[in-house]
Amino acid sequence: MNRNLSRFGLILSFACFTMGSAFGATVTRQIASSGTVKIPATTVGVDGLSSPETSPVFSNVPNLADGPTAAGTSGTKSTASVLARVAQFKVNRSIATARGKGEWTEALNKDAPDRRVEVSFDGENSRNQRLANNGNQFSIEPPDQGLCAGNGYVMESLNDVMKIYNRKGAALSGDIALNTFYGYAPAINRQVTPRVFGPSITDPACYFDPDVRRWFHLVLTLDTDPATGAQTGSNHLDLAVSSSADPLGSWTVYKIAVQDDGTQGSPQHPNCPCLGDYPHIGADAHGIYLTTNEFPFSGGFNSAQIYAISKKALVSGAASIQVVQLDTADFLLDGNPGFTVWPAVSPAGDFERNNRGTEYLLSSVAVFSNSGNDNRLRVWALGNTKSLDGATPALTLLHNVVNVDTYGVPPAIPQKPGNAPLRDCLNDRSLATPAGVGCWNYLTAVQPAVPETLVAIDPNDSRMQQVFFTGDRLYGALDTVVNVAGQEQTGIAYYVLNPSVSANLAGASVVRQGQLAIAGNSVTRPAIAALPNGKGVIGFTVAGADHYPSAGYIHFSRDQGHRGESVKVIANGLGPDDEFGSYNAFGTPRSRWGDYGAAAVDGNDIWIANEYIAHACTLAQYTDPAALFSCGGSRVALTNWATRISRIEP
Repeated sequence: MNRNLSRFGLILSFACFTMGSAFGATVTRQIASSGTVKIPATTVGVDGLSSPETSPVFSNVPNLADGPTAAGTSGTKSTASVLARVAQFKVNRSIATARGKGEWTEALNKDAPDRRVEVSFDGENSRNQRLANNGNQFSIEPPDQGLCAGNGYVMESLNDVMKIYNRKGAALSGDIALNTFYGYAPAINRQVTPRVFGPSITDPACYFDPDVRRWFHLVLTLDTDPATGAQTGSNHLDLAVSSSADPLGSWTVYKIAVQDDGTQGSPQHPNCPCLGDYPHIGADAHGIYLTTNEFPFSGGFNSAQIYAISKKALVSGAASIQVVQLDTADFLLDGNPGFTVWPAVSPAGDFERNNRGTEYLLSSVAVFSNSGNDNRLRVWALGNTKSLDGATPALTLLHNVVNVDTYGVPPAIPQKPGNAPLRDCLNDRSLATPAGVGCWNYLTAVQPAVPETLVAIDPNDSRMQQVFFTGDRLYGALDTVVNVAGQEQTGIAYYVLNPSVSANLAGASVVRQGQLAIAGNSVTRPAIAALPNGKGVIGFTVAGADHYPSAGYIHFSRDQGHRGESVKVIANGLGPDDEFGSYNAFGTPRSRWGDYGAAAVDGNDIWIANEYIAHACTLAQYTDPAALFSCGGSRVALTNWATRISRIEP
């Protein structure tokens, strides 16, 4: 494709819109408050293994992005029958059909962190997560980064733990299990026999709205059978709204059923019950917007869903609120619906006011391509958002296409060799244990049949990542395949767009775009944020031949892009990713990495948070009887991820 063409103006041929319930795309329903919650007191469990260590809801299989096992027979609509044969069917939460080919990309230099880093500290890690709530948690990978900041506070939220800090990085709370925060039973109660299971929570996100001075926290919750931990088929978005600008106070919780099989007030969609996967949050002057990818439990993909809610109603703590659900299945491009339609957030007061209030969203399309490449982004505009405050909202949904430089589904990221004690334990045949000779006896009842090796890290599938609207510009970034010195690897593509909207047409033109790459290494999971003046930061993970998974970032501007800038490694990784998902002993290997990073604007500063590996550990340290599997209090037996949080002056 001609790269030069991608730099020109609006592409108008795909614009269309719907109002009200046109094409059956819009459903309005009332959602009752499920009560209030508060930041709880916290307790910490003890190190060691306690069966089961991983949730019955989640499985590690190829092309399954931390998703639930599911089963079904084609044609059935019974939840019971759809969930009957869990061992035979899996939900594929990545729909990419091919890996892309990278265009030549210039490698960037790497520098030490600069003086504009004001604060940088370690956030939550896999040990904090597993031992929260008296240890009544599962070993989970990947963490998935939810970060928000404002009013002097920083909130980090991961699978499945959260913590609150001040602007200097001092902790203001303990490690809070998300099940506890939302008032649910523990993910697993390890203090009773037989074990009792609670709901399974995943994909957290949060946002501090500087206009209404409230915190919004979002998760996807899968209901489970308390006796077995198996999913029931019902799942819901849980949205918690703070009662003040202090996140340590009370919150009101609303639950939105997303199985979309006609139960619990949800609409009836094809092949459902479905999973409301990969939820994210956006906001404009009038509304809060939640988006999901809808995957039938029986297999396949339906479309992205958009949920619009009055910000005024949420802030009021009303006993009942109105939710407008829009289905992108009726908004096709080359026969394909929206996928990962990510809504924008904005700094204080910096919203799109045209068309009686507009919320912009972005999505990419390479996952649908047989080649794994494309040169188009989709721009979405949800209009007349002011009507959300009325009794009968009349939203419009417009979509369009903007041409950009070619991007594509990236390759896996090879890891730098190093100490990996979980791997080494599985391979050991000499250590004496209570169950027999060989460290593997600690971890599995069956001796691994093949030697375990480090698996390449799984990047994202070129879906859109975090989206910002500020200074009349729309910012987005995604993982892409790049070619550096003849080597294809994972890089980042970012975009600064000039969006426009009217009553019946939306579009965008490219202001600035760029690709980030490092010779011999990869960068992945970008989180982008910018100020109204166009200065911004992109946070990401650096990994490859020269770097264990490390936390990095780069400065950019809407006018100059990243010209003259170098990649900054703010926290060097100290070892490889060494997780249960990487090894044959626990299923088909797939080294998961956080599905997304996070960035947040806080006044004139930008906060970023990304996953990295914060410690090194040997097999001898891992099996030390004084602190079994904890490596001196830095990890747990099956996972070793960590996170880095930084405040940066753009």
